[in-house]
Amino acid sequence: MDKIKNRWLIAASTMGVHVSIGSVYAYSVFKKPLLETVGWQPSQTAWSFSIAILVLGLSASFLGVKVEKMGPRLSGQIAAVFYGIGLILAGVAVQQAQIWMFYLGYGVIAGIGLGIGYICPVSTLVKWFPDRRGLATGLAVMGFGFGALFASKIFVLLIHSFGIPATFIGAGITYFVIMMASSRYLAPPPEGWAPAGMDSASQSKKKKVVREDPVQLTAKEALRTRRFYFLWSMLFINITCGIAVISTASPMSQQIAGLSPEAAATMVGLMGLFNGLGRIGWSALSDYLGRAGVFGIFCVLQFGIFFALPQISQPILFQAAVCVIISCYGGGFALMPAFIGDVFGVKQLSAILGNLLTAWAAAGVVGPMLSAFVYEKTQSYAISLYIFGGAFVVAFALALIVAWESKRLRQTAELGVLKPAEATA
Repeated sequence: MDKIKNRWLIAASTMGVHVSIGSVYAYSVFKKPLLETVGWQPSQTAWSFSIAILVLGLSASFLGVKVEKMGPRLSGQIAAVFYGIGLILAGVAVQQAQIWMFYLGYGVIAGIGLGIGYICPVSTLVKWFPDRRGLATGLAVMGFGFGALFASKIFVLLIHSFGIPATFIGAGITYFVIMMASSRYLAPPPEGWAPAGMDSASQSKKKKVVREDPVQLTAKEALRTRRFYFLWSMLFINITCGIAVISTASPMSQQIAGLSPEAAATMVGLMGLFNGLGRIGWSALSDYLGRAGVFGIFCVLQFGIFFALPQISQPILFQAAVCVIISCYGGGFALMPAFIGDVFGVKQLSAILGNLLTAWAAAGVVGPMLSAFVYEKTQSYAISLYIFGGAFVVAFALALIVAWESKRLRQTAELGVLKPAEATA
């Protein structure tokens, strides 16, 4: 029998992939240098990031089943190739001052690498941690949150020292190597594998019992259920509201709380930290309170904060409130893979997660655009903040429905009378 891999090294390898692709969130450090060096306008450079996030969601959706079949190692290596080549092509595009080539490299090719790289290790990690799904997904996507924190500082130094093209090319080569090396250790657990102590835990009332999933659905079967669209809507609302705050954080903090541009920039750095911490913290807490319970906390917290934010003029309190929102934003990403495992099983988790990430693609467009539209009409951030706060009432109701349906399915399965039609209802 082959030696069983160390699941904590699997987690470390997963973080290697996600820290690499998480550098996409550091893209803002290139905007001003691109304007000064190449002359591309802010609207032109903004499109490349939007294309990358859109392609991330679409590639994750359309390639999810392929990723499940190929396995995490090959999928991770393919992601490394696409992401590395995309960044290198972006560097060449800057050298040639070709915006279409930049869109193709950074937006489309790197975006495909983002989509594949995001979903391939998460599914694997959930299968290695059936007893700690929340912690597992938190570890995986925490790297994505921290990737920008590390990359932004390094990119700024490299841009000043070597220029934009060399920075993109160097980043492409570096991330290709890291992702290839990390992917080599990725593998699903053997059939029927369970972590040490799991059997004994199921026999002891004093220890946590790890229950079997009530259903194991394919991606196509999941798409036929109400629960999938409820989860999609919950994720869409959480991302839309969070990414709107991210896109306006600096000017909004200056207008409402009177922060200086320097203090606002410091707050943006703190947001990156809380984005990463929220991914591991909230997801780990969900192992004890349940996914729906933690998502309900998200909704209650953010409902109150979004309605209070326009009246918070005290700088420290304002920054703390924004950081709580961003922690929930990051936590939502970490919560969903574990939520999928609870609701649909892990049979095709990558494919289902890929379909669910289309919510990210949609929210990445709707959130900033809605916030900008309302601000242009009112010259105030208050109305958009109230709209976002109200949306969490809907998200809270959906979380309650998903929790109720999941509990009903589990109870029916434990009685041995769960029918296929009920599982896919």
